[in-house]
Amino acid sequence: MKSTQAPKTTKRPAGERGQADHGWLQARFTFSFSGYFDPDHMGFRSLRVMNNDTIQPGGGFPTHPHSDMEIFTYVIEGQLEHRDSMGNGAVLEPGNLQYMSAGSGIQHSEFNPSRENKTHLYQIWLHPREAGGEPRYMEKPLAEFARPNDLTLLYSADGRDGSTEIRQDAEISYGQADSGSTVIVPGSEPMPHAWIQVISGEVSVLGETLQTADGLAIEDAPDKFEITATADSKFLLFRLN
Repeated sequence: MKSTQAPKTTKRPAGERGQADHGWLQARFTFSFSGYFDPDHMGFRSLRVMNNDTIQPGGGFPTHPHSDMEIFTYVIEGQLEHRDSMGNGAVLEPGNLQYMSAGSGIQHSEFNPSRENKTHLYQIWLHPREAGGEPRYMEKPLAEFARPNDLTLLYSADGRDGSTEIRQDAEISYGQADSGSTVIVPGSEPMPHAWIQVISGEVSVLGETLQTADGLAIEDAPDKFEITATADSKFLLFRLN
């Protein structure tokens, strides 16, 4: 049954995020990660990591392991070269998403293959609903199917409407909206909570104004609510239980 509680919103301003500078990597952390720890920002529902990274030319993460995590990478600018222990190898271009379900264990590396240009990206982790399972890998080119001034479902627990099936009772949608337009977010009774992460632009939602790299947690979201763009905008919407 849909919660009758009034929605509670908590804004995570971009400028208040944790940060690290390793020379080859400049990182901003929405939630506690690596050397950044904040007990008030440990994640939201099953959403555990929202890292906004800039990788300098030639820099990258050497081969390292993951397990029991749903990992999503979205390239905003530049390129990202990926290789993993399943035999996958790819160079992700701007606007492309990568999904990797680490399952019982996987190793991978990520590098900026350019000698001149920076790579700007988000890496996002969700806890899976249960541990283990065979690792999975899939890429998704947004340019091929993202709809203007609308939401496009990217990932879901059941793989409906052309989305990729993931190992969590969650949905991830991509939104893009021209300045002055409004995107309607439908209700989702099994997943009453939401997180919005603005990739670029400016939007208003439930009385909050969000700019580039701001995030917003929504607990007990309304049956239907609006996201209005006050500049040309791109964002990710997470529905969570």
